[in-house]
Amino acid sequence: MVKEFSTFIGSNEFKRTSPFLKNKTAILTVDMQKEYCIPGRDPSHPELDSKSFFHSELRNLVIPNQVKIISLARKLNIEVMHTVIESLTQDGRDRSIDHRLSGMNVPKGAEGAEVIDEIRPVVDEIIIPKTSSGVFNSTNIDYVLRNLDIRFLIIFGIVTDQCVDMAVRDAADRGYLVTMVSDASTTITSERHKNALNAFSGYCRIMSTNDLLVELKNIN
Repeated sequence: MVKEFSTFIGSNEFKRTSPFLKNKTAILTVDMQKEYCIPGRDPSHPELDSKSFFHSELRNLVIPNQVKIISLARKLNIEVMHTVIESLTQDGRDRSIDHRLSGMNVPKGAEGAEVIDEIRPVVDEIIIPKTSSGVFNSTNIDYVLRNLDIRFLIIFGIVTDQCVDMAVRDAADRGYLVTMVSDASTTITSERHKNALNAFSGYCRIMSTNDLLVELKNIN
């Protein structure tokens, strides 16, 4: 018998290390979009050229690992979702104050809002645009996840110490069992990445791509 959401999550029989349940697990990629993943596209970080730590990690580690995870998830019919920074308007008048102050505006429908080609969403995968760091703060993602009956949320993307951090903490606070994939995420420097993992480790289970793949292959 399927338990109600609050009872299910609050039960003592569930832990952060509880094995994933196939029909109650979703993957969420965070901000893996052309505006920020292609060198030279991000006007707010002109220093991030192709030789930077950030783009080297994306190219050599993060994106290849994401491809492995998402490819397996799709084969197993696990829900794959994406959130991207994208305004609801062309001029960005709906943006958060923080995004205004940071000079961030990816206009509605802009190419920069598209998920990168390597993990391009397939037909019927959900894409949720946001205009804040926290996807749970400025979108209806919690409503969507509950409608999908999701209990386990696997999160990865960019950047570790900002939008990924917010997604992990907010999802945990709302009662999801969160797994964050450390080598499928990155940020501006190695030190910032490590510090972020240490800071939010109490909110989630942190796994490597290889360990996650092994567990997903055994999902029931």
